[in-house]
Amino acid sequence: MSTNKTILAKENKISKPIRLPKIKTRNLNVKTISIFLVLSVAAFLFLLPFIWMLSTALKSPSEVTAKDIQLFPDKLNWSNFSDALDAAPFAGYVGNSLIVSIMAVILTVFINCLAGFAFAKYRFKGRNFLFMLVLSTLIIPVQITMVPNFYILKYLDWINSYAGLIVPRAAEAFGLFLARQYIMNIPDSLIESARMDGAGEFTIFRKIILPNVKPLIAVLVIFTFMWRWNELAWPLIAVSEQSMYTVQLGLAMVKGEHFIDWPQLMSLTLLSIIPILIVFLIFQRYFIKGMVNSGMKE
Repeated sequence: MSTNKTILAKENKISKPIRLPKIKTRNLNVKTISIFLVLSVAAFLFLLPFIWMLSTALKSPSEVTAKDIQLFPDKLNWSNFSDALDAAPFAGYVGNSLIVSIMAVILTVFINCLAGFAFAKYRFKGRNFLFMLVLSTLIIPVQITMVPNFYILKYLDWINSYAGLIVPRAAEAFGLFLARQYIMNIPDSLIESARMDGAGEFTIFRKIILPNVKPLIAVLVIFTFMWRWNELAWPLIAVSEQSMYTVQLGLAMVKGEHFIDWPQLMSLTLLSIIPILIVFLIFQRYFIKGMVNSGMKE
């Protein structure tokens, strides 16, 4: 009898359902909602300047100069955009900026990737010292190099030319640092095997390095295009003819000496943002991956 009771007790014990620990869904929901609210507020704060620009571009001059702050206009004046385009040769400014930005992107990406390949995969005397010397240029203010660069342009007769706008800023230390850090992650065995197959150094760079650094190229394209498109100080020095004005220089000249037409200025400013957004949307999928793999992690 005792044996039967023991067996029955064991069977009852086994047949009892296993109780899983309860997940605290309420705490998870509160945490998720809190994070969503914080991110929504942060996104609104980041978008507020653009919302204000669009609102100003659609207002009438009387609404802009009114004492009471009014975020949304009573009437949407879409004609402000066409009036702004008629008042200034904005298409010419955009064309000059596109030529300068696109050519600068091609030249800067090529130089930085090629120099990064040399610093990452070649062993030569003074390599680390030379790399640190190049990086030290990041602490030098741009204003210090403007006068020497201007004299060089004047000597080369590059004033009021695309070469004067593009070449002086073609090579920079930040892109070289990103390129070196990313290319260092490429295995040396790939390069050695290509050399054993008889490939030249530039062939290795073109067929092995470049196809493996697409995220890096995307990051360099976004940063370089954004910097060159938004640049004002250097075009102000290198260009004096209105036919060579870039977008930012043209926007600076749109403002009058005693009166500023804010709807017109905000309309042109909003239109000038579109190319940067297009470039970012094209390369955004590579952006985070390229930043992480290029040594930007803390």
